[in-house]
Amino acid sequence: MSHFWCEAAWIGGAISEKVLIECDEAGTIAAIENIAACPPFATAVPGLTFPGFANTHSHAFHRALRGRVTQDSFWGWRDAMYDLAARLDPESYLQLATAVFAEMALAGFTVVGEFHYLHHQAGGRPYDDPNAMGKALTGAAKAAGIRLTLLDTCYLQGGLGKELSPPQRRFADADVDDWARRRALLKGYARTQIGAAIHSVRAVPREAMSEIAAAGRGGPLHIHLSEQPAENQQTLAAHGMSPTALLAKEGVLSEDLTAVHAIHLEAEDIALLSSSGATVCACPTTEADLGDGIGPFAELHRQKVSLTIGTDQHVFIDPFLEIQRLEMDQRLLTRQRSVFNVREQIDALTQHGYRALGWANGGLLEVGGLCDLTSMKSDSVGTAGVPLAEKPSVASAVDVETVVVGGQVVVASGQHVLGEIPALLKEAIDPLWG
Repeated sequence: MSHFWCEAAWIGGAISEKVLIECDEAGTIAAIENIAACPPFATAVPGLTFPGFANTHSHAFHRALRGRVTQDSFWGWRDAMYDLAARLDPESYLQLATAVFAEMALAGFTVVGEFHYLHHQAGGRPYDDPNAMGKALTGAAKAAGIRLTLLDTCYLQGGLGKELSPPQRRFADADVDDWARRRALLKGYARTQIGAAIHSVRAVPREAMSEIAAAGRGGPLHIHLSEQPAENQQTLAAHGMSPTALLAKEGVLSEDLTAVHAIHLEAEDIALLSSSGATVCACPTTEADLGDGIGPFAELHRQKVSLTIGTDQHVFIDPFLEIQRLEMDQRLLTRQRSVFNVREQIDALTQHGYRALGWANGGLLEVGGLCDLTSMKSDSVGTAGVPLAEKPSVASAVDVETVVVGGQVVVASGQHVLGEIPALLKEAIDPLWG
């Protein structure tokens, strides 16, 4: 058993002061009670404690592009990403992903959904262990102390009706059966789940989509959807419908599906997502950095589509910044304030994200829930003078004080258990660029 005494805690969307959380040996919450002072057997957690934060969409290796590709279009950025992918092997990927996942934990994330398509060697030849790169990611998450949903991604073609380009061959399996066989060999540790992903409607033939969905049924299934107008135009030309309508036609839309980005949607697309029970993952800082556009997240929210947050290419790793950007972008789009209140923003970071990643008992401080905790300082310069319940609207990752995953402390007093994370990142990234 472990115990955490929280100065204040976010429980059921409201703040409760002086809360003792008891965690059992399985890493779940056994009891919650109010107690006036921290007992001697408990770890004191200052500030405001939330359920752990979920990073629903990540490409860990993209972190090495931060600050290096700033002027190109989306497609120029993609070429730089392909160049980076070609430089990685299982050993360097383990080192890089460990540092990136540790940076996430330091920022307050307790679970990450890794959209994993960097499967094979340059040229497409499998490693002796066909999941060597996937195992690098599970090993990295274990070392960094973060929970992981590995979204093993099917990638079969270079675009609608196009052959794979040389850089894309690393991403692709021979066919759906080949992908499914390799994915079936993946095993995680206690805090890992194996999910599935369709890279996009561009990278998978139409006839394969339902097979992938069937193979992943019962677990999380993710897809990049309508990130760029060109995707919509190409899909309309090839299939006579939008990417969302194509997914509906092929039986892919469901409560298990999370559509990432979902920026360029028509009213009919939003209605389809809503009626299917699918989730949408917004990645506001990435979408801004790449010039993707501002998604119709206010309208999706109005139509009861659950929203989650991802840091995607990691131009920033800051959960507070993502929810702040989500709200501010929608204000610009709708010319209205308070599109998402603080409770709704925290829900996107916590319970909605955990559910989208297959952790149904995560993202809530309640008995039986996962004992994943993220606390933020209540007395920093940026948050001083702000009412406690509104501090997430002005906080940043540097305000994170304590992070607990499964009852184990990963970050204490703003320091990760692995030590100096900037040094780890530098050691992992610099050699990739020579």
